[in-house]
This record gives sequence, structure tokens and C-alpha cells, in this order.
Amino acid sequence: MTTALPHHHPIEIAASDIDFMGHVNNAHYLRWVQDAVVAHWRRFAPDEAVAAHLWVALKHEITYRKPAFLNDEVIATTVLQKVEGARAFYDTLIRRGEEVLAEVKSSWCCLDAETLRPVRVAKELAAKFFG
Repeated sequence: MTTALPHHHPIEIAASDIDFMGHVNNAHYLRWVQDAVVAHWRRFAPDEAVAAHLWVALKHEITYRKPAFLNDEVIATTVLQKVEGARAFYDTLIRRGEEVLAEVKSSWCCLDAETLRPVRVAKELAAKFFG
């Protein structure tokens, strides 16, 4: 059995991320997840695959647990769960220390960078994300 290789992505909270309630607006969590997933792809995929493929989000399911604040040290840990054809399924945990701030399940579509059409992820490429 293979194990998914996680990627730990540090998050910088900007003053502009803070809403009228004094914490990070929920909309920013989507950007964090996108940044973490793309960074995960770039970390494990070969350079030629990174250049040849783009990713677009299809669906995000976010469960918010606790708010994040300016100056918090936040990490998004993302793991590729599976690949099916052109689709990839990720789980991302957003944490402040040991506290889980949000849990995110998301699905993504792989696109050919030239044609912008969906393209299957080769099994050999997907295998690079599992140990």
C-alpha cells in the first residue's frame, strides 16, 4: 500500500484578509487551499509536467472550525487522495499549531496548458504523489 505524500504550505495573513469581525474572512480560505494544492503539484510533479498542465478547481467543501487572526502562524497541509482520469481529489487541513481551523475536501480538473482542455493524469505521474 502506498502513502500519500503531504505538502505543508505556510500561509501569510495580510491585514486586508481581516474582515469587520476582526478575523480572516472565510473567502480567503479558498485562496489558501488553491495556493497549497498548486504548491503541492509543483513540489512533486516533474518540471515538464508542471509546464504542460494547469489545474482548475471544480468543488470545495469547507468546514470552518475556528477563526484565524492577523499574525497567526497558519499552515495548510494538503494531501492528494486519488486521481481519476483528469480529476484529482485533495484533502487540506488548515491549522494554527495543533488547532484545526478548517477542513477542506476539494476536487480539481487537470487541463492541457496549450489547449485548455481536460487531460488525463498519467498513472506514472500520479504515482509521484504517493510514497
